[in-house]
This record gives sequence, structure tokens and C-alpha cells, in this order.
Amino acid sequence: MATDQNLIPLRPTHSVPVVFGTGAAVGVLGGMIGLGGAEFRLPLLISLFGFAALSAVILNKAMSLVVVLVALPARLAAVPAAEVASRWPVAVNLLAGSLLGAWAGASWAVRMRSATLYKVLAALMVLMAAALALTHTTTLGTLDLPLVAEIPAGVAAGFGIGVVAAIMGVAGGELLIPTIVLLFGEGIKTAGSLSLLVSLPTMLVAFARYSRDGSFAVLGSNIRFTGTMAAGSIAGALLGGLLLGVFPDAVLIPTLAVILLVSAVKLARHD
Repeated sequence: MATDQNLIPLRPTHSVPVVFGTGAAVGVLGGMIGLGGAEFRLPLLISLFGFAALSAVILNKAMSLVVVLVALPARLAAVPAAEVASRWPVAVNLLAGSLLGAWAGASWAVRMRSATLYKVLAALMVLMAAALALTHTTTLGTLDLPLVAEIPAGVAAGFGIGVVAAIMGVAGGELLIPTIVLLFGEGIKTAGSLSLLVSLPTMLVAFARYSRDGSFAVLGSNIRFTGTMAAGSIAGALLGGLLLGVFPDAVLIPTLAVILLVSAVKLARHD
């Protein structure tokens, strides 16, 4: 069962324009690199809006779910549905691990002491920074594993990604996309669409686990906040998508990685 320390916001939420604007700023950052931006939203929920660790994770998960639901039709329009459907074994392979990982990750999160959860979140932010740099500054090849090794590798990778996504409240695209490219040799656009198909049920499983504890009550008491920031995130993501390519990756990616690392340090020091 989650502790009260993990659930209660530390200070009142801010005004609607501030909440919407913050969500939009996060969405722009994510949209410029083709992601939802949830990894940038999480530290703001804690440091700016004063939510305790577990509350922030659950709210972040709710907003990530909304963003994925909105992004999925647009993504399927960009990549033919038939092409994505033909790659269903990839999604099933990863889901075999990610669904279990999401349940396990959510179970661990609700049982962690608040101080421990802050440190775990900090470590995972460093992981996200590394994944961001790897995906956007290097050319990803493929591992060309034989089928007998590819399937268990996909399940193991899916499990790890499911755990990270559940604990951080993110969709997991930052990890899913390079995994799909490396393990299964898919193109980056197809990998992006497949990642959404894996993310959606994975997030629903994490929600199902969180709903079994008192931790889920934070959504009911912050519906307006969640809806406002989710709307800002969607608007920002659309604007960020239009800005895609405006800022060179050589400048943008290191800057975003530094933001994540600074956020990780602050979370690690959080009491």
C-alpha cells in the first residue's frame, strides 16, 4: 500500500494558464524529437507543482496515456496501417515482457519508501538521457540475432521497458524505439508506430495495478489539473512537431540530455 507521504501534494497546484503552459512547453520539447515529453514533465510535477513522488508518477502516467491516444491515429496515418499490422509479431514479442514489467514496476513503486522512489526516479532519468543521446546522435544498426535468441531478448527487453515506464509514468518510446530498431531491424518510422501499439496496453496494465492501491486516488482529486496539463502537452507536441528539424540535433539533443541530468540530480537530493 502506498504511503501518505508518497501521495499528498506538497503545495497547492498553480493556476490553469501556468499548468497549461507548462504542459505545452513539455510537449514542444517532446514534439521536436518525436516523443511525448513525459520524461521532462515528471520532474516539473515534483519540483514546480509540489506533488510527492508517487502522485507525480501516476499523474504523469495519466497524461502520457492521453498523449498516446491522441498521437496513435496521427502516427498510423503517417505509416500505413497495413505496414504496421504486418509487423504484429514484433509488438506481441515485446508485449509478452512489457505487460509483466508494467505490473511489476507499478507494484514496486507503490511499495517503495518515498526517499527510495526519488532516487530510483533520478537513476531512470539518467537512463533516459543516455537513451536520448544514443537514439538521436548515432546511427542504430541491428543485432541480427537468430530467431531462437531474438524472441527471449524481446521479452526481456519488453519487461525492462515495462518496469521503467510504470515507475516513471512514461509511455516508454524513448526505450522502445531504439529497441525495435536494434532487435528487429525495423525502420525508425515503423518503430515509432509499433512503440505506440506496445505503449498503450502496457500503460493500461500499470494503471490497473495502481488502481488497486490508495495511490490511484490522486487522479480523482486532480482531474482538472491532469486534464489541463494533458491538453497543454498535446498542443505543445503538435507545435513541437512543426518545429521538427528547425533546431539542429547537435544543439537540441545535448541540451535536452543536460536538462534530464540536472533534473536527475535534483530528484536524487529530494527528501
